[in-house]
Amino acid sequence: MKLTKIYTRTGDKGMTSLVGGIRIKKSSVRLEAYGTVDELCSHIGLLVAMLPDDDDDRPLLIRTQSNLFIVGSHLATDQSKTPLPPSGQLPEGEVELLEQRIDELLALLPEPQGFILPGGTMAASQCHVCRTVCRRSERRIDALAETDVVGPEIVQFVNRLSDYLFILAKKINFNAKKDEIIWQKPCR
Repeated sequence: MKLTKIYTRTGDKGMTSLVGGIRIKKSSVRLEAYGTVDELCSHIGLLVAMLPDDDDDRPLLIRTQSNLFIVGSHLATDQSKTPLPPSGQLPEGEVELLEQRIDELLALLPEPQGFILPGGTMAASQCHVCRTVCRRSERRIDALAETDVVGPEIVQFVNRLSDYLFILAKKINFNAKKDEIIWQKPCR
């Protein structure tokens, strides 16, 4: 896609267009939902940049970024006014793909010792940032789903993605031989 003009000035008064051309306020729940998904996609891009080129999870993370574009398109379509385009339909099997990778990683990792504090390596720390932004995305999507149509596969995908990111952070620290810090109640 060739970009001929970046600025249009059409959003200068706090409005933006959805798929189908409907104009809405930039402060809307819908825009907050797909804007947070966009933020998550960017954070995952940073995570990918931190991982070694041969990391087993790079392809799945890049695939996830593409799927997040689909999620964003889905959320940017007010289905009460505009039919959902193919670009807003998550392919079948994406939730199961995440579940399969979670199961594979769990089989490689030691048993959990308790709640862990986010941290470890830079990449694992960024993975935890991705996880928390993913959880916020999920909350924003749930808020939109209270009043508008959101496909259940979208909610499932984002929910499973946060689980995958949690386990991935553990895998990154494990592979780096970096001990996780187990949460303990501070003593006086």
